[in-house]
Amino acid sequence: MKIAFIINDIKTEKKGYTTVDLALTAHRMGHEIYVIGAGELAYASDGFMTARAYIVQETKYKSAENFLKALQKSDPVTINAKDLDVLFIRNDPSDDMNDRTWAQNSPYVFGQIAMRNGVLVLNHPVTLPNSINKMYFQHFPEIIRPKTIITRDVREIEDFFKEQKSRMILKPLQGSGGKNVFLIEEKTKKNLKQIIEAISRDGYIIAQEYLPKAVDGDTRMFLMNGEPLVVNGKYAAIRRVNNNGDIRSNIHAGGHPEKAKVDDDMLRLADALRPKLIQDGMFLIGIDIVGDKLMEVNVFSPGTLNIMSKTYGVDFSKAVIQSIERKIRYKEIYGPDVNNATLAVL
Repeated sequence: MKIAFIINDIKTEKKGYTTVDLALTAHRMGHEIYVIGAGELAYASDGFMTARAYIVQETKYKSAENFLKALQKSDPVTINAKDLDVLFIRNDPSDDMNDRTWAQNSPYVFGQIAMRNGVLVLNHPVTLPNSINKMYFQHFPEIIRPKTIITRDVREIEDFFKEQKSRMILKPLQGSGGKNVFLIEEKTKKNLKQIIEAISRDGYIIAQEYLPKAVDGDTRMFLMNGEPLVVNGKYAAIRRVNNNGDIRSNIHAGGHPEKAKVDDDMLRLADALRPKLIQDGMFLIGIDIVGDKLMEVNVFSPGTLNIMSKTYGVDFSKAVIQSIERKIRYKEIYGPDVNNATLAVL
């Protein structure tokens, strides 16, 4: 199987990223892997997607660090969609929202071309643009989401603050890793207008109900093919806790991972997401849960899967690659009779 991973930029990729782990796992399983930066995609005159891609030799790499170094030192080669079986879109659009806005949508735009060229594209590139920011979150059942408004109007946010009894969360509509997330309380409301001004520089603002259970951290869970990812009876789920008094539990924001206890409430919540995820062809996503509420849906580049594998002693990345192998077998059997969105979640 020839599989390409789209990232933001090979120079900024890090050894601890889930995409690196997925690519290394695919390489160890005998597949040909290519890594493509969001700015290295192109369209050829014959109608095919092309790209400058980074590759590695058939060496057995002992660590993600050595594997990534080999990728970064390699001379990029030009590949054509004809050379690929799978294109896995794993860039984070929010990383390019300030300096490279043109790179935010290029992966799914070129992904749609690759799909027409006969390549299996994950996640489904036609619906992927709908999830480029946190507005996608609002398409899921209201009963499993915190109360939320999305606006740039200061007065609307102030009114919502009063409705929430002077406690709410503010964050940007587009972003990841816990960037610019604020807890607004009675004692901090004097800074509300300045915080709104700072967040609104990058666009719309999400004002959200504060969930008291957030002080205990959140749970990141992976869903694959619309269902919780499970290997040997262990869920790909991890509890993220920040003991520094920070409301953010993201690993990038100082949170540390612990084993998660996946309960019936979490499973019911995950099951409620399934119809929409199946409809949209969302192969692999990460969801963040606080109590019995869904806090976030990460469709583009959910992380911590490699941390989960180490925590539980099972290989979740291998299960992801095996699922992609199965999709390719279906594609070989059915050809164009089964579309990309359907294959993505089989």
